Amino acid sequence: MRNIKILIEYDGTDYKGWQIQSNARSVQGELTKSLRSMVGGNVTLTGAGRTDSGVHAMGQVANFRTESQISANKFMEGLNGTLPKDIRILNSMEVEEDFHSRRDALERQYHYKIIKRETALARFYAYGPGYDLSLQDMVSAAKIIKAKTDFGSFCKTRSKTENKKCKIKKSEWRENGDYMYYTIAADRFIYNMVRSLVGTMIEVGRGKITVEQFEEIFDKSDRSAAGPNAPAYGLYLEKVVYAENFN
Repeated sequence: MRNIKILIEYDGTDYKGWQIQSNARSVQGELTKSLRSMVGGNVTLTGAGRTDSGVHAMGQVANFRTESQISANKFMEGLNGTLPKDIRILNSMEVEEDFHSRRDALERQYHYKIIKRETALARFYAYGPGYDLSLQDMVSAAKIIKAKTDFGSFCKTRSKTENKKCKIKKSEWRENGDYMYYTIAADRFIYNMVRSLVGTMIEVGRGKITVEQFEEIFDKSDRSAAGPNAPAYGLYLEKVVYAENFN
């Protein structure tokens, strides 16, 4: 049985997230349908991360096992010929049989995009809060995140995930023209964590929460202490990092 790894880019606007849904379009569902048509049989596709409804990806990774003799690099061409135009395969390659796109991921990196002006063209791809934000205060909040490990205050209420600890490897804001970008990388993320962190940092940026109060939220392990989730459409799964032998 061969193991094929694919690198995927998608516009999440018209999908109810990555994971297959019984009553809605999903990215995994569209990919699985195209793969089954291509190999002429059942295929189980595993993704590195489950992006929410409306979230985009620049570097999602998935793998599947198949007995098909189609050349590994031909899967990119074949899938791009049948997939909707808002899902593209950027690369396809054969990997070791034991490779697992989710379990073998060492790091996932997301970025969140904020636009500082009214927009027609970017309305599904960047969040426009509609008020001024202090980049300096948001940078200070991002530095606090880098030093933390327990994110119980920033996961979905009634989350079934018992382990709320994550090792943050990058947490930083930058500004470029009309846009502000937040980048965060970690060994793992819990559900809604990035959007919750960004939404709370926006509250810091607009002066609703001080930097000191932001740090205190981490000690409460209470989702109600943090700010609202930032909208999904500003969030992008940027890349997934693996050991060198899996690249």
